[in-house]
Amino acid sequence: MDTYYFAGLDLGQTTDYTALAVLERPGQAGRERAVYALRHLQRFTLGTAYTAIVPVVAKLVSTKPLAGHVTLIVDQTGVGRAVVDMLRQAVPCQIVPVTITGGQRVTVTDDGSQHVPKKELVTGLQLLLQGRWLQIARSLNETGILVRELENFRVKITAAAHETFGAWREGQHDDLVLAASLACWWAERGGYLPFEVTPDPRARSILADIPDEVFMTGPLFPERR
Repeated sequence: MDTYYFAGLDLGQTTDYTALAVLERPGQAGRERAVYALRHLQRFTLGTAYTAIVPVVAKLVSTKPLAGHVTLIVDQTGVGRAVVDMLRQAVPCQIVPVTITGGQRVTVTDDGSQHVPKKELVTGLQLLLQGRWLQIARSLNETGILVRELENFRVKITAAAHETFGAWREGQHDDLVLAASLACWWAERGGYLPFEVTPDPRARSILADIPDEVFMTGPLFPERR
């Protein structure tokens, strides 16, 4: 099986950063559980125009080893279809538009857009980290910011027993968390062993109980020549 990549793109608005995360699924044989590697994290300068972001994304997904082996998963919740249409015209790969909802299940619209509950995105990332099925290199420039976002991102249970997710567009930036969550969510829907979404009833950091071994001190893989 060839190595494949999943690029999650969180399109920020006026006061939010736009962020990009690239997840690698190494080639493997049989039905062995996929262990992913977060290979690229990028946070665009606040206020960067979408017209400047689209060419950067297009260049990245057109560059080896991603070229021909990557799917781009885009959060279109706040920006609507206009920016997604710009990406479709510029990006030479499959694009999966996602609208984040407060619902309970994933639905698909006639145009192929995915409507995904917040809790499925965030809990999926959490469980991959806890299960050691996702590795992140400390050497990535934005790893420290991602860790801080994860620490600020708390799962809360309201009095009505409905899940709400702290820091989701509520003062704390969570752009890298969302970008990584999008990539992980789609990768796990690609025919590999699914995870069960079981929110913890206690308010706690999403990093709680995640082993230190997840964060590696050096590059995840040797540079390819």
